[in-house]
Amino acid sequence: MDFVDVQVAGEKKYAKQDDIPIQYGTAGFRTKGNRLKHVIYRMGVLAAIRSACKNGATIGVMITASHNPEEDNGVKLVDPMGEMLGPEWEKYATEIANVPDKELGSALQALVKALGVASLSKSRVAFARDTRPSSPALAEALEAGIKTAGAQCQNFGLLTTPQLHYIVRCINTNGEYGKPTEDGYFEKLTGAFIKLRNMRKTKKMKTLESYNACLYLDAANGVGGGKVPVLQAKLGELLKINLVNDGSGKLNHDCGADFVKVQQKPPAGVSLAPGQRWASFDGDADRIVYYFLGVTDKKFHLLDGDKIATLVAGYLKDLVQETGLSVNLGIVQTAYANGSSTSYITDTLKVPVACVPTGVKHLHHKAQEFDIGVYFEANGHGTALVSDSSYALLQKSVKDTKLIEKQREACDLLLCVIDLINQTVGDAISDMLLVEMILAGLDWDVEQWNKAYTDLPNRQLKVKVKDRSVIQTIDAERKASTPPGLQNAIDDLVAQYTRGRSFVRPSGTEDVVRVYAEADSPTAADKLAYEVAVLVYKMAGGVGEEPKAPE
Repeated sequence: MDFVDVQVAGEKKYAKQDDIPIQYGTAGFRTKGNRLKHVIYRMGVLAAIRSACKNGATIGVMITASHNPEEDNGVKLVDPMGEMLGPEWEKYATEIANVPDKELGSALQALVKALGVASLSKSRVAFARDTRPSSPALAEALEAGIKTAGAQCQNFGLLTTPQLHYIVRCINTNGEYGKPTEDGYFEKLTGAFIKLRNMRKTKKMKTLESYNACLYLDAANGVGGGKVPVLQAKLGELLKINLVNDGSGKLNHDCGADFVKVQQKPPAGVSLAPGQRWASFDGDADRIVYYFLGVTDKKFHLLDGDKIATLVAGYLKDLVQETGLSVNLGIVQTAYANGSSTSYITDTLKVPVACVPTGVKHLHHKAQEFDIGVYFEANGHGTALVSDSSYALLQKSVKDTKLIEKQREACDLLLCVIDLINQTVGDAISDMLLVEMILAGLDWDVEQWNKAYTDLPNRQLKVKVKDRSVIQTIDAERKASTPPGLQNAIDDLVAQYTRGRSFVRPSGTEDVVRVYAEADSPTAADKLAYEVAVLVYKMAGGVGEEPKAPE
């Protein structure tokens, strides 16, 4: 196999624009959109090689930078079952992205030889993009890389990230998971939602007359804004979605799930009426958070990934118990999970909790160890996974006359809930429908949902540093192992606060160190975060101004 054509084409139109190293992380490559043409061209070739290694299975490529600012962009590869790329291939991607132009052909030649790849002619790649201004040109670069490698490609145009993950899985399961189209995606989710809303056979689904089917949604001016009207048309009166930030404004600017989560306030220009149910997507619609203004206290309340995880897990636990089947349910969290949520899951729900390092790949992998594994990052990215054996058991049990009717009905309901879940990756649309279905089934409003447990006040800060690798962590990122003395100093500060907790970790995408702190009051959480940020600034090579004390 000769990669001379790939090298020549790359040098002519997709030459490296700078020698600044770039690394494939949990979210793929992310940087300014104008730096990515050569990277994405090369990822087209790498996706073709990955497909060949998977015996011609379709590999997905998504062009997006999710919650990042509009001028950024990125790219990530999607494996055959819709899962994230494995660690070894993250290494390959980083190497190929950074190799000098004149060495590209030989580097690719060495890679395929090491992998035992004989031909790329049967390789298949499916790709999509978000709405960023740089995305069309980057999609052209990606397609050029795929075609120059001699692989087949399908361009699905504008999709949310979860939609592409779904389509890749559908293609590689020959339609068993669903129809491999955007229409197929909406048909599966809305079909399950409508069926669930009409199932009134068990106590889990009430008559719904009292449920407020009105939701206010901020689409972050991202690709999800164009998909919601399609969803609304299929749902009709079952769920009325009032859309803001539909794409007519600047992507992720003072809006979206990340803004609401970090700033703990509604999007700019949005006025909340007490009791209204609000939600925000991020730019590529793989995150969602809920929020509302209290009817009595008139305060802003955030229902983030932790609140969603506990709602979903509690509902699934009750259903699993009603089936009478031996199905192991668990929740996976990261260090960012609010301490109150972990206590609630352990003490009240009595569901096993596992903690892993930040990153979807870690959560997803751990969740697969359960029969039903629920994972949500606090930022609102998450889903639930169901093992093949458990799904087959439920299908069998629906028809098992040895079970009482109530058990069979619970099995049928649980199967339908599973169809509503996008198991490939966190999906804002799927998660929104799941939350809405559960709230309707429990006949809960947002106030009732929020009262399940009270979040500890928390604060997140970023500290700019010369080199983020100075910070190394252990214990699922909950403790800093370097620089020496930092963790002991953090522990000393935390000990001064009631219910205090804090950790630091290097960003995966930029030279900053992220600081998280929580305590028994907002003032205490702010102060603890500030004090830890100052420690990081002084001990890890901070740049620019020293963190400022809270007002």
